[in-house]
Amino acid sequence: MFDALSDRLESAWKKLRGQDKISQSNIQDALREVRRALLEADVNLQVVKDFISEVETKAQGAEVIAGVRPDQQFIKIVHDELVQVMGEENVPLAEVPGKTTVVLMAGLQGTGKTTATAKLALHLRKQDRSCLLVATDIYRPAAIDQLITLGKQIDVPVFELGIEADPVEIARQGVERARAEGINTVIIDTAGRLQIDEDMMAELARIKEIVQPDETLLVVDAMTGQEAANLTRTFHDQIGITGAILTKMDGDSRGGAALSVRQISGAPIKFVGVGEKVEALQPFYPERMASRILGMGDVLTLVEKAQEEIDLADAEQMQEKILSAKFDFTDFLKQMRLLKNMGSLGGIMKMIPGMNKLSDDQLKHGETQLKRCEAMINSMTGKERRDPDLLSSSPSRRRRIASGSGYREADVSKLVADFQKMRSLMQQMGQGGIPGMPGMFGGGNPLGAGGNRPSAGWRGYPGGAPPAKKKKEKKKKGFGTL
Repeated sequence: MFDALSDRLESAWKKLRGQDKISQSNIQDALREVRRALLEADVNLQVVKDFISEVETKAQGAEVIAGVRPDQQFIKIVHDELVQVMGEENVPLAEVPGKTTVVLMAGLQGTGKTTATAKLALHLRKQDRSCLLVATDIYRPAAIDQLITLGKQIDVPVFELGIEADPVEIARQGVERARAEGINTVIIDTAGRLQIDEDMMAELARIKEIVQPDETLLVVDAMTGQEAANLTRTFHDQIGITGAILTKMDGDSRGGAALSVRQISGAPIKFVGVGEKVEALQPFYPERMASRILGMGDVLTLVEKAQEEIDLADAEQMQEKILSAKFDFTDFLKQMRLLKNMGSLGGIMKMIPGMNKLSDDQLKHGETQLKRCEAMINSMTGKERRDPDLLSSSPSRRRRIASGSGYREADVSKLVADFQKMRSLMQQMGQGGIPGMPGMFGGGNPLGAGGNRPSAGWRGYPGGAPPAKKKKEKKKKGFGTL
């Protein structure tokens, strides 16, 4: 989502490389590149002006720390200012102890508000908060049916009174039902509207007046760029909102919305939608987003995604298998499927520091190779998966697997040989031996796309990470292996 912005900023750092200090003369070229990067990302003009002014002031007054290059010092200043612009820290969703928390969802037509409502409910359910969805959109065809379908998908009940009822009355009764049943959070999905539609805006105001929500969240399409910030300000002035949810952040949005909303509207971004799946909602952390923009990765979010998918007991069992060289194709297949559940390979790799420079072709090649491996493993018998040595010594078994998966015998032979090497090297890694290992799919590149990128950054994918540290008490889940 921030690829173009990241590339532009990279050229700004180059202006300062080779310099022995930050000065008035050498900083201007870098600032000019930063300004261009922000404007091309569709960041609000006033935000850009303020941002550049702050960075210039701080950069000129900064002393370069011993051992730190001027370009690194400048990156740190830009990072800190990005965090400042986006709100400094995550603003969590309100929770009223002992009472039902009421969340009112608002948004323009076509922003993905109903889907965002279900995503938010699933996010809260993962935090052990019970939820009730209330369907008040009686205008859009099948809007209520959509919410009911999503509710069944995430196992969250939906309250609705049909399309003939008054939306204000639906909201009121829905909140009363949630309070009567002791439900922790009720989320009200309202009809999409335009800020110029006075009747619809008045209806939203009436709903808010009746239910007295603890949170009023505006769902905004990140593809609208800096206009998203203006829309947020308009809704805030007319209705009064407590935060925003940016949707479609996984698309080709240029990042202007994320960098403009807080400064222009005064309302914090609380969540971002990063995909079409109902699980694809993340809390918005300004510092993590700034790190992604600057190509530093986002390990914390990656760990959190892994924790949702991996059970600590399974991770410890997998670690024991790795250390004893008993890791087999069944375990390998399980790891690949866990990786799929965490999202696209490209999205995961960009969260790893230093891996954001992989090209789309390399990532696509990696996805293809994962599918090839999965197809070949699926063509193995259960016995062959559990005992890879059977395949090393039996050409007939390899030919049968090749025929069943649609690949060549040479492909199966290479998979088996690479797997055996990987299993042996992972055992040595676990014993404090080899710090890196060959890519699973051949070549120096970790994705097997050719080139000479060292494979150490891949850290033994997909068999696992180095031995996990001693688990903390009271933790049900852990990072495990990837």
